[in-house]
Amino acid sequence: MSDGQYILRIKEISKSFPGVHALDKVSVDVRPGTVHALMGENGAGKSTLMKCLFGIYDPDDGEIILDGKPVRFENSRQALDAGISMIHQELFPIPLRPAMENLWLGRYPTRNFGPLKFVDHKKMFEDSQALFKDLNMDINPSVWVRELSTSKRQSLEIAKAVSYGAKVIIMDEPTSSLTENEVHHLFEIIRRLRGEGVAIIYISHKIEEILAICDEVSIMRDGRHIGTYPAKELTTDQIIKYMVGRDMSNRFPPKDNIPGETVLEVKDLCSARPRSFHGVCFSLGRGEILGIGGLVGAQRTELVESIFGLRPVESGQVYINGVQAQIKTPGQAKQKKLALLTEERRASGIIPMRSVRDNMLLANIRRYVGGFGLINEKKCDHDTEEKIRVLNVKTPSSKTLMRDLSGGNQQKVLFARWLLTEPDILILDEPTRGIDVGAKYEIYNIVINLAKEGKSIIMISSEMPELLGVSDRIMVMCEGRVTGFLRGNTATQEEIMRLAAQFEQ
Repeated sequence: MSDGQYILRIKEISKSFPGVHALDKVSVDVRPGTVHALMGENGAGKSTLMKCLFGIYDPDDGEIILDGKPVRFENSRQALDAGISMIHQELFPIPLRPAMENLWLGRYPTRNFGPLKFVDHKKMFEDSQALFKDLNMDINPSVWVRELSTSKRQSLEIAKAVSYGAKVIIMDEPTSSLTENEVHHLFEIIRRLRGEGVAIIYISHKIEEILAICDEVSIMRDGRHIGTYPAKELTTDQIIKYMVGRDMSNRFPPKDNIPGETVLEVKDLCSARPRSFHGVCFSLGRGEILGIGGLVGAQRTELVESIFGLRPVESGQVYINGVQAQIKTPGQAKQKKLALLTEERRASGIIPMRSVRDNMLLANIRRYVGGFGLINEKKCDHDTEEKIRVLNVKTPSSKTLMRDLSGGNQQKVLFARWLLTEPDILILDEPTRGIDVGAKYEIYNIVINLAKEGKSIIMISSEMPELLGVSDRIMVMCEGRVTGFLRGNTATQEEIMRLAAQFEQ
């Protein structure tokens, strides 16, 4: 087909990060006036591809053709000027400024006063009000963003993307924070934009949405483009098969841990925050690895952070070894022999400008305080060196800065940090995110060996083969509720996907 039939052509785009080959010669063609879905598991490369298109990442190889002309954006401003706008999966508004200032950020209307220019707040308010009215959004332009609900903030981002008058709008999980009525409203906006000739690239894990609103579906897996299909010719089962089909041979160590008696029991746990998890019940055995699967918005992280005392709960009980535990702070969780390896290693895990030793001792530093309040340096060095050896941390020395270690070795240091607290229950949130295959295998070995020693493991993972290869049981969540349990040794990726997408077998 000729380039004239497409508003956008993405040709053989590749992108690598340290230890991760995120995109491998991905090609996708998008027609004007269509909604083109981009689907795949978490980590398939969808958001990375769109960030290359939007100028956030610079692709290593490949070509982008927009409206028949090759383009290469150095930043998102250039992409916006060229006619591409994007609704990001993670929202980063300015909470202490009004909605209208967030809407027109970087392009405020101005008025002249002699040689000076001032922001025209009256025009900004009127333009915002007109846009919200046109999109049928109930948002006061003057209200501060911190006072808006999450769904209203999501609607604000949608309005912002539309306001650029773009030829191509990328929507990355746009409904993750919307109510059912707001989703229907978004679809009305999308249909109107499609009728005006705008191309929508729609990223979502929700298969029912894809089949309801999209014209074509491109499916990615492991950083590669699997194929593009007319949406009307696809079924739920076909999409799942395309998304998850892969060889799992020799990717995981043999498992020989034996789960024992119940050590943790969660009963009817409900978050204190609206639109989070509710009515969650599960148990965890000694030496058991319980995987938690689900898609974006499943509230898995929110659940485990609440168990660890990082988030408030409205109701429900947590029992440890048969005794009800009141855990309202991480300090209380540590006293109950719980440990939490957080999802975002860089944001809430490592301190990059401190040494391996400092990072490793951080969660249990009081253990090393001796007489007169002085740190026992000898014991610090001994324990650090021992964990480096046991976990096979590849580092020149314990004094090496964390920023100089690979992602996999940084993750091993975080494992060591929590193991030094001598926990009985370890909660691992995406423990292999952003690390290479070899390092993943080593992490799997660590997890399985800990279970063999009698430690109980809760492991959140967005990679279904990982859940199947490491877990004894798998608990699947969807939009804050538990949708089912599966045995790790007999479950299939299709079963997990159906439960995660609320599809009954």
